[in-house]
Parts: sequence; structure tokens; C-alpha cells
Amino acid sequence: MLGVEPLPIAEDPALDARLRQAVLAAIVLRDLDLVAADRGVEVAETGRVIPWRLVAALCRSRDPEQPATRAALGGWLAAVNSVAARTPDDLLTRARPIGLPRGHVLHPGPTWVRRAVLGDSLDIGLGLLGLQGNDDVVDPLLAGVAEVLGHDTAAWWRRARGYLEEMGAIAAQRYSRDPDEPLRPMGDCDVVTLLGSQVFRAALVGARGSRPAAVPMRSRGWLDPGRTDPAFAVAAAALTDPADRGFERPLIFTVDEVVIARDGGRAVHQALREPAAPDPRPLQTLG
Repeated sequence: MLGVEPLPIAEDPALDARLRQAVLAAIVLRDLDLVAADRGVEVAETGRVIPWRLVAALCRSRDPEQPATRAALGGWLAAVNSVAARTPDDLLTRARPIGLPRGHVLHPGPTWVRRAVLGDSLDIGLGLLGLQGNDDVVDPLLAGVAEVLGHDTAAWWRRARGYLEEMGAIAAQRYSRDPDEPLRPMGDCDVVTLLGSQVFRAALVGARGSRPAAVPMRSRGWLDPGRTDPAFAVAAAALTDPADRGFERPLIFTVDEVVIARDGGRAVHQALREPAAPDPRPLQTLG
């Protein structure tokens, strides 16, 4: 993923030409209100200019002619274009938390992470509702996008962090009313994001100390996976679109920690040894 680390690659004229071509391709193909000028990429809505040196650094010295680099650069520029078109007040109201498993296809990388939940499995970062045009979807806000436009995201994160615990508390109340139901999103927080709420984890764990779960998709989760087919979590994750996928294997979580089981590890064994529930309703609600 794109980052903002400075790199010693700014003096190569051939690289500049390839960068310009990559930026021009993104502008045309994505219909962005940006201009590839001599000083850098001009953001028409704000008059700000992203210097070519920063654009080169964003590519992390990868060849701008490679499709993967062009796609990542185009996504970053599209995010800049989208943020530039909105007012600061509107952006603040759209600030949301988003949780992603480490290594997830949508995970923007370490520079995006605002809170790393203990266990090296779940990261929480800043997202914006409707960043990519769908007002029902929270998209990760890539590192550096807001900063190059002069925005201070500290207030955005405070709002997002408070929203996460608020939704976690409401989801906890829903769980207390019907603990046999699958875990579902609450508000603009999907299930993976909700697991980033300490309030929510505390409600699920209760007096147990720890609890196993299967969250193979971002939209659903199942506690105590011993009640289902042992291969359920792995198979469900494999059948889910990568962007909508949750954790590929079962989890063990506590109030403070979320750990994904390793292949054949003790966590899997422990999860599958949980006693089966009398009514395995979660399988009936997969669709």
C-alpha cells in the first residue's frame, strides 16, 4: 500500500516522466478534478499542489508503470479528490472507525493504524463514510490524504473512537437480549470493527476470561464455533469476497486481546472443543 515515507528517488527524469503518465492515466480513467502540472499535482478544489517528490515517495520506489503501482496511486489520488470536494464540517461528520484483520486486502498498511488491538490480529484506523461514493460504506482513509489538503485529523479520530465505543455499547445490549444470535453490524461498524470495542468484548466475554469466535466475514460473526462444523470458519472465509472477508480462522479474544488461531494451533483446538449449543441457529442465518 502507499505510504508517505521520503525516498531518495526525486532526481530521475525518466521516473518523473513515468510518474506523470501514471498520474495522467489516473486522472483520465477516474475522472478526477486534478491537474498534472510542472510543480506537481494540483488539486483544483483547493488550489493546493502535491509536489512530484511526494508523489514519488508515495510509490515507495516501485515502478509507476506496473499495474499494481498505478492502481494504488490512482486510489490515493481518488481519495484526495473526494476529500477535497467536501467541507471540513462534512468530513468531521463522516469520520468513522474501521477495523481490519492484519494483512486484509483493504488494510492500508502500518501508517494507517490508529489502534493496534493486543494480539497482533486486529487493527483499528480512521475511515470516512462514503469516501468512495457509497454513503452506506465506510472506506479506510489512506495515510497522507487529509494531511496534504491541510486537514488535522485529530478531531476526526476522537469522534471515530467515541463512535466505536458507543456502537459497541449498543451491540452489547443487543447481545444481552439474545446471546444465541449471530454477531451483526451496529450502525456504521461492521462485526470486525465492533471487536475493536473494549466495551463490546467485555460484554461477550463476561466472567469467562476468554471466548472463541468465528468471524469469517465482516458482516457476521459466530461465538463458540464448537457449535458448528469445525471447517465452517475457514470455508466461509474462503467463499467470501476478499474485500468482505473477516478473519480466515477462528479467534480467541479477551477483554483486552484478539488473537487469530494459527493453522493447527491450540486456539483452534480449544475453540472446537467448546460444548455444542442446543440450537445451532447461526447456520440458518448465513445468507
